[in-house]
Amino acid sequence: MTGDTGTIKVGTSGFSFPDWRGTIYPRGMSQKQELTYYQEELGFDILEVNASYYTLMDEKNVAVMGRKTKEGFEFIVKGYKGFTHDPFDDRLPEKPSIEKAMEDIAEFRKSLVPFMAKNKLGAVLLQFPVFFYPSKESEDYIIKCKKSLADIPLVIEFRNIEWSKGKIFDFLRENNLAYCAVDEPKLPRLMPFINEVTADIGYIRMHGRNKNWFNAPTSVRYDYLYSDGELNEFVPEAKKMADKAKKVYMLMNNCHAGKAVQNARRMKNLLGLPGKNNLLF
Repeated sequence: MTGDTGTIKVGTSGFSFPDWRGTIYPRGMSQKQELTYYQEELGFDILEVNASYYTLMDEKNVAVMGRKTKEGFEFIVKGYKGFTHDPFDDRLPEKPSIEKAMEDIAEFRKSLVPFMAKNKLGAVLLQFPVFFYPSKESEDYIIKCKKSLADIPLVIEFRNIEWSKGKIFDFLRENNLAYCAVDEPKLPRLMPFINEVTADIGYIRMHGRNKNWFNAPTSVRYDYLYSDGELNEFVPEAKKMADKAKKVYMLMNNCHAGKAVQNARRMKNLLGLPGKNNLLF
């Protein structure tokens, strides 16, 4: 969607999952063909890379992904847990130091060079966990991350509802940090959906509304299919963002069994965006 308003792009968080094979991707398709299929057959021009959360990516693999996609395709890369989660997780026997986290950020940034060289890096998403609480120290840490990822647009996702209070949006605007508006279950501690644009990027991340969220395996947490009625709630929200931002990214993270693909393709249709009409579902 373009014009006097910002561009809206819709895609999924991740593209390569075992339970997409035989449901989203044709049975027997090589894993190496999946990204091409995601772009050309599923009709997406934006992808949120989430493998980068679990491990620091190899620069060579990033270069391959860049070469496989056409001009205009963009990647949002999720920050590695070694600097977004682990330094704040009291459940770990040994939490990494802030110095170690900054070393991981430097390695993470290096891996993104192939995307940047092809002008395909839309942004980096820093998702902070529910145990990352608002404080001056937390804000200072976010600024450290920003300095380490200089010249890369950053999107900040908070999980703890305490971040919705106070002057957090002023802090993000003052530091040119984009805010990630989340749709997730209405449960204590979790963030509500708040339509705020704090930088040139507007961001909506849809996790599903499965109330069995805490202490549930990923296969359960993200096992949710949005209805047409629920998706329609976000048509005016995305357009409202596009009035304020140069780009709006909508990413579906309800990836269990390919439900994110179904919802993302339908969302594009509801928004009047160009795409494939041969819906698989």
